Amino acid sequence: MSVSDAYFERLVTLLEDFTQDWDHEFAGVMGRDTRLLADLGFESIDIIQLVVAIQEELLKRKLSFDKLLMKDGRYVDDLSIGQIADYLTANHPG
Repeated sequence: MSVSDAYFERLVTLLEDFTQDWDHEFAGVMGRDTRLLADLGFESIDIIQLVVAIQEELLKRKLSFDKLLMKDGRYVDDLSIGQIADYLTANHPG
């Protein structure tokens, strides 16, 4: 299993826990193309909470998410689970 696949699986588990009590209509399996806002019903504050959870539960360290969350000085419109997994892989220590 690649590092990206491992991060992806851990992200899906984290997102399932994160969204289990939400009243949203997401039906189906989360995939690499599943988007946080459009598909899972995330709000801006949820993304901040997810970043903190990723740092505490998956990475056990701080990581700057500016390059992932911003492009050309503006916040990105949405993020997919695959984009987050790829970002974590690219910034994987060692």
